[in-house]
Parts: sequence; structure tokens; C-alpha cells
Amino acid sequence: MAAPKAPTSSTPIDRIQENLLARSERRLLNWICARMPRWISPDLLTFIGMAGAFMVFGGYLASNLAEEWLWLSIAGYAVQWFGDSTDGSLARFRKIERPRYGYFLDHSCDGLATTLVVAGIGLSPYVTLEVALVALAGYLLLSIHAFLSVRVLGELKLSYLNAGPTELRFLLIALTLAMMWFGHEGEGWFGAISGFDVFTGVVGTILIVLFVIQTGVTSRRLAAMEPPRNDEWQGKEQQGD
Repeated sequence: MAAPKAPTSSTPIDRIQENLLARSERRLLNWICARMPRWISPDLLTFIGMAGAFMVFGGYLASNLAEEWLWLSIAGYAVQWFGDSTDGSLARFRKIERPRYGYFLDHSCDGLATTLVVAGIGLSPYVTLEVALVALAGYLLLSIHAFLSVRVLGELKLSYLNAGPTELRFLLIALTLAMMWFGHEGEGWFGAISGFDVFTGVVGTILIVLFVIQTGVTSRRLAAMEPPRNDEWQGKEQQGD
């Protein structure tokens, strides 16, 4: 079997998106893009998405003053979804894609946005920063796997366990509402450890385990596509003798 060719700027990337809301979200995004004013550009939408991430961060940070600031984080998730989900969709809808530029900018902003969101959670009074950083490490490890898969397989995996960025935002909104409902006063649900710490740590651990599993799966797949070349090496050694 021939070895896979490394994707180039002209090689189409196979986007693998199997999350539960993928089809419904795609119909909604196409509906939005068809009605988007011409003066709105994909770059502007990327900027809006980053503004939403800063809103999320600011809301969590300000929740140290009053829990009502968490509403800013919830609004930020909606703004971040709108900008992050429509920038590439609009470019594809209008057929004005810039593959290398768009890929680089979009995923660079995704990394920064994720850092802002998770760091904000860790700087809130509900989750300790150390636990939040475990979740951030898990997410970034899966992101690294996705980017490496684009390089070696030409595939961009956008969902795991039937969940993608949109489902994750809904999960984080639910977590934020739970923060407002239960509060953070007094001892944690499990003594010194709060239930929010447990939830965040479990999610982070699952993400890290998924990275390990996906690394093994992809390695076996690549090993089958590129079998060892021991016979050729042995032949060269014999010729040298």
C-alpha cells in the first residue's frame, strides 16, 4: 500500500464531524450565511468570536465580585459560537476560502479562545486553577492530535464521542448555570474538593485518555500504510559485506 501523501495547500482536508448537533447546526449556519450582509467578512466574524471568548473570561473573573457576572460568560459563549462557527462557513458559502490563511488564523484563535475560557473558569471562585489546567491540557492535546492528523492523513477530526465544540459549549453553559444555582460558599461537596473541581477534573482526564487512545489508533493506521522496510536495509547490509 502506498504511503499517504502529506497534504499541501491545494489538498482538500477531509473534515470529520460526527457530533450530535452537526446536521442541525449546518442547516442553521447555511441559513445564517445566506442572510449575512455583504459588508460582514469572515475575518470580522473571527474577531467577534474572539470578543466572545474575552467576554467569557471576563465574566468568570468578575464572578469573584458577584455571581451575576456569570451571565456575561453565558452571553460570551453565544457570541463566541456565532463568530467561531460562521467565519469559515461564510467563506465556504461565498466560495472565498483562503485555505492556508483561514486554517492558520482559525485554529490559532481557537487555541487562544480555549485558553481564555478554561483560565477564566480556573480563576473563578468555583474551580481551582490547577484542576482547570488539567482540562486545558486535555483539550490542547486533542487539538494537537487533530492538527497532526491533517498533516499525515489529510483528515481534520472535529468531534469525539459524538461531541464537538458546540456540545462542549452547551456543557460549559450548564456548568455555569450550576455555579449560579449552587454557589461556592462553605465546604465543597466532597470535603475540601468541590463538585465543580471533580466535574472539571473528570472532563480533563477523559480528554487526555481520548488523546492517548486516538494516538494509538492513528499510529496503527499509519504503521499499516507505511510498513517497515527491514528487507531493503538487510539487502544493503549484505551488499556491503
